[in-house]
Amino acid sequence: MPKFMKVATPDELEDQQGKLVELEGQEIALFRVEEAFHALSDTCTHRGGPLSEGTVEGAEVTCPWHGARFDIKTGAVMGLPGDEKSGATNRSSSSERQTAA
Repeated sequence: MPKFMKVATPDELEDQQGKLVELEGQEIALFRVEEAFHALSDTCTHRGGPLSEGTVEGAEVTCPWHGARFDIKTGAVMGLPGDEKSGATNRSSSSERQTAA
């Protein structure tokens, strides 16, 4: 069973914003899309760029290094040069506001 760990409050993220959080030794990109919060690995599958620093448009984040695009909700690669085989690991996803609370 997944465990809940508080990493941020809803007030810390605006809609379409990302934030880097460290959890149990892993860097996680936390995103807010409307009222939902989603978490992915912060590491782009192409060259390791920080997804938390990427541009968010809708439910996609673009890596700031080389432009790979990922679905924030699933981690799927939406645009190359991301590695389509692995995508950005989806750490958790919820449409409930309390996810980041």
